[in-house]
Amino acid sequence: MKLISWNVNGIRAAEKKGLLNWIKEEKPDILGIQEIKAMEDQLSEELRAPKDYLSYFNPAERKGYSGTGLYTKHRPGKISNGIGIREFDSEGRIQAADYGDFTFFNIYFPNGKARQERLEYKLDFYDATLEHFNKLVKSGKKLIIAGDFNTAHKEIDLARPKENESISGFLPVERKWLDKLTENGYIDCFREYNKDPDNYTWWSMRSGARERNVGWRIDYFFCSKNARDLIKNCYHLPKVMGSDHCPIVLEI
Repeated sequence: MKLISWNVNGIRAAEKKGLLNWIKEEKPDILGIQEIKAMEDQLSEELRAPKDYLSYFNPAERKGYSGTGLYTKHRPGKISNGIGIREFDSEGRIQAADYGDFTFFNIYFPNGKARQERLEYKLDFYDATLEHFNKLVKSGKKLIIAGDFNTAHKEIDLARPKENESISGFLPVERKWLDKLTENGYIDCFREYNKDPDNYTWWSMRSGARERNVGWRIDYFFCSKNARDLIKNCYHLPKVMGSDHCPIVLEI
């Protein structure tokens, strides 16, 4: 199976840039998208029901903001939105699809750059989701967690680490949570297969950053330790345009 995660930075804008044609060509079994920025009734019929796919959407209560969406060729046994905490669930950031052999999480983690309150919200969101993951793993679930985490973990994960040490997205406190995630047994799937620098998933739209590959790796697939045997490969698709992020792929 091929699982793909992509922050599309607006699903309607992505549609105009060829999203549906790309899905037809790439043929993911499961596609989790983040930052849809739309209510379901604002989507075209083609976006709501592409051929061969079931679709599920979790928009934010606030229009034109955040939100997640899932396209899948395989009907999940159960699909749920959020983790039961209203302050996080209202922004449409979490979807979970239980396929029996594993549970797929599609998550758009908050950005902490706007102001101190949003950074605190991001850190609280991080802690709440990890607690939720751990409860599921303890109950025997195998987790695959995909999405835009909005933090580069190590210096290798962004082009200019020294210049960004005081910027949200590479703050020590944010990176420490990713340390905690791995210490709790969750595996960074991409780094299982690729230890090289210069592998990024997001580039600023200013000053030709993407052309110069001045980017950040902030989109990830993590799996719980008990799901490691499912993972076959993980890689990026940096040549795919249509967003300031590129898609990332997990083969299981």
